[in-house]
Amino acid sequence: MNKNISIIGVPMDLGADRRGVDMGPSAIRYAGVKRRLESIGYQIEDTGDLSVPTPESYPIIHDNLKYLDEIAKVNEELARAVDQEMGRGRFPLILGGDHSIAIGTIAGLAKHKKNMGVIWFDAHGDINTGETSPSGNIHGMSLAVSLGIGHPNLIHIYGEQPKIKPENVVIIGARDLDPGERKLIKQLGIKVYTMHEIDRLGMPRVMEEAIGIVSRGTDGVHLSLDLDGLDPHDCPGVGTPVIGGISYRESHLAMEMLAEADVLTSAEFVEVNPILDVQNKTAKVAVALLCSAFGDKLL
Repeated sequence: MNKNISIIGVPMDLGADRRGVDMGPSAIRYAGVKRRLESIGYQIEDTGDLSVPTPESYPIIHDNLKYLDEIAKVNEELARAVDQEMGRGRFPLILGGDHSIAIGTIAGLAKHKKNMGVIWFDAHGDINTGETSPSGNIHGMSLAVSLGIGHPNLIHIYGEQPKIKPENVVIIGARDLDPGERKLIKQLGIKVYTMHEIDRLGMPRVMEEAIGIVSRGTDGVHLSLDLDGLDPHDCPGVGTPVIGGISYRESHLAMEMLAEADVLTSAEFVEVNPILDVQNKTAKVAVALLCSAFGDKLL
């Protein structure tokens, strides 16, 4: 794995209904992400946070696509930043912020990875559109947008669409899918490991199969990890918690297997909301999982 990591913070909360997720990058930094990664041999450059407008500064114009223009602008800037770090030969590590930032992350990566595999570790599919979303929150549309499905202002961010292919995507931990998402997932043939499959097959087999899918014939693998993929008992500080999630230990095993496979070329950790958290517990989990993904071991 690339030992030169560039951290990019994106304090975005325009894509979600609940405030506080904009403090996620600070919470993850406070939990010691830079120090922990340096201790296992990585060279870290923290590029700071992108500038993100506050929701109070702008009216909601489209109820089915809240803060569309503002989110598009920030993601265009994020895509440029990711592109720049990839161009420097560095590993982009993006800290969110809500999951709408995946639009910009993947758009920037797509300038360098033309056939990218994606592991989407999440309780949700994030594959809604403005027409199918019950809330109009764009953090629930980011995977669809990256696949080239959605509003033109989003799918054309930083270049032509689509940025990724459905056969190269695996969703892990899903347990809350909207009707429109279920229909689109079946239509596109995206591989989804719901909690049923994780319980039935076990995390080792799930990860073996997932890694095989995202690395077969691809030119890089991106990890997009939403902390609500874990059970709320382990990660209370998320905006859209869903009970019955992946355990702390199962999540570590998943990250450890990714590290052993040595396929990751980029990663983002999102949806840490310190306002809803308990003593920064969720950010600490994010750092622990992140370090496991980068090869941290007990012995």
